[in-house]
Amino acid sequence: AFSLEPNELTSLVTETERAWASLGKVSYGTTSAQETKSLAFRRSVYISKDIQAGAQLTTENVRAIRPGYGLPTKHLETVLGRRAACDPKAGTAVDWDILN
Repeated sequence: AFSLEPNELTSLVTETERAWASLGKVSYGTTSAQETKSLAFRRSVYISKDIQAGAQLTTENVRAIRPGYGLPTKHLETVLGRRAACDPKAGTAVDWDILN
């Protein structure tokens, strides 16, 4: 009573494969040219006060604001505590090149 006939087993396998295929695959990052254009509207890390070379980056002189031309905000904790390699002015997008 609990057994499957060969055609029922074939149908079960086919429908199971369809179910797995319908789940799709996870894809991170930008997927189209339209999404690439919208990256500028995301937040990124910027210098909020003028600092001198060698000064430590803190929550007082670094902020996550728009537009998204600096480092992504996921790097904010990594940036805090690092030292400036140059004299960045307020409004400068933080990049790895200005950090020691």
